[in-house]
Amino acid sequence: MSIFTEAEAKAILEKVVKLSKADECTATLTGSTNGNVRFALNNVTTSGIVDNVDLAVQVAFGKRVGVATINSFDDASLERVVRRAEDLARLAPENPEFMPAIPKQTYKPTPTFGAANAAITADYRAKVAADSIAPCKADKLVAAGFLSDNVNFFASANSNGNFCYQQATGMDYTCTVRTEDGRGSGWVARNLRDVERFDANREIRTAIRKAKDSADAKAIEPGKYTVILEPAASAGLISFMMFSFDARQADEGRSFLSKKGGGNKLGEQVYDKRVNIWADPWDEEAAVYPWDEDGLPREKTPIIQDGKVAYLQYSRYWAQQKGKKAVGQPGNLIMAGGNKSTADLIRGTEKGILVTRTWYIRMVDPQTVLLTGLTRDGTFYIENGEIKHPIKNMRFNESPVIMLNNIEELGKPVRVGDDESPFVMMIPPMKLRDFTFTSLSDAV
Repeated sequence: MSIFTEAEAKAILEKVVKLSKADECTATLTGSTNGNVRFALNNVTTSGIVDNVDLAVQVAFGKRVGVATINSFDDASLERVVRRAEDLARLAPENPEFMPAIPKQTYKPTPTFGAANAAITADYRAKVAADSIAPCKADKLVAAGFLSDNVNFFASANSNGNFCYQQATGMDYTCTVRTEDGRGSGWVARNLRDVERFDANREIRTAIRKAKDSADAKAIEPGKYTVILEPAASAGLISFMMFSFDARQADEGRSFLSKKGGGNKLGEQVYDKRVNIWADPWDEEAAVYPWDEDGLPREKTPIIQDGKVAYLQYSRYWAQQKGKKAVGQPGNLIMAGGNKSTADLIRGTEKGILVTRTWYIRMVDPQTVLLTGLTRDGTFYIENGEIKHPIKNMRFNESPVIMLNNIEELGKPVRVGDDESPFVMMIPPMKLRDFTFTSLSDAV
């Protein structure tokens, strides 16, 4: 069993902390039960459940730190992992930016646990795969996808008396549908805490429609276009940008939020006034643990407010250097929008491009957050409020900073999962002007 109760976790952690002879000790226990089913070529290929629990022990002698991990929890194993961490600490050089273990904290629980997700069975996973495959077979299309669900817990204790424990659940579904000849591709994804709101038989229709509609794609000339980015298309760009909201990077001149001559752009107008992004660990749609990796309590925090930079992330060390308060690093990003769907935005567009998804996003210039990547799985030309025809995928070179200054309209935010992002995100579909495409791609 990989999900320990609070009492079980606390007993192990307290035992570990007592065993340590170091100046300080922090013990962290994490566990998860992950279920999955994978399908390709209209057949289930793999399925299973993975259980795991890990204990990490960090100790310090002065500014010398050692960390060791183990996944056995008998008394001898606990003693062994503590002594290994202490041996490593004695050998380690001093860390000039060492920060001691946090004092005792107060955490307000967040709604991260969903009973329905925790009750997912192999039969349910099989039904999701069947509901995804059957409509594709009937339409002579080819489906490939993955469903993963998880129950996990996080618990931590240290020698200063701090302790935290909470459970969380989640699910993630993606499916790519191709035409038999490989000329058309559609995609759909859902990331939810509450699986009761998920219906694979309904969601697959989106991917089927796009796969059919994206065949016979036409090439258009690269350049600047009005685009409608679906939430999944803009999520990766925005999460890349958020890595630059680090106070130290900005203060040291390594960020687009650095000011010439020193300092940062906190409080300055950097975006369109309609841009509002915040973090809220208690948000019902995107709840996250109420602490960050250092154990600092998270807060509801405005990050961009009416286009102005309202927040920079201070590590404990940098906050101490600058006389600032360090708060828990955000675990989610919530962006304000309107009430319109992607379809509504299309209806109001005279000419433009609809982008289903962006991928292979890479940084070109951190000083401007210029990113490059490709569209995929359904890119369409819009004319007079309608999808006119599919177009070939294209490479883009664009900065989300510029992108968020070229807003024409925002739709209704939805929850988006992104494998390369540490954030749970609520992102609206966006209608933007002057989005830069630089070349064509033959990939579908």
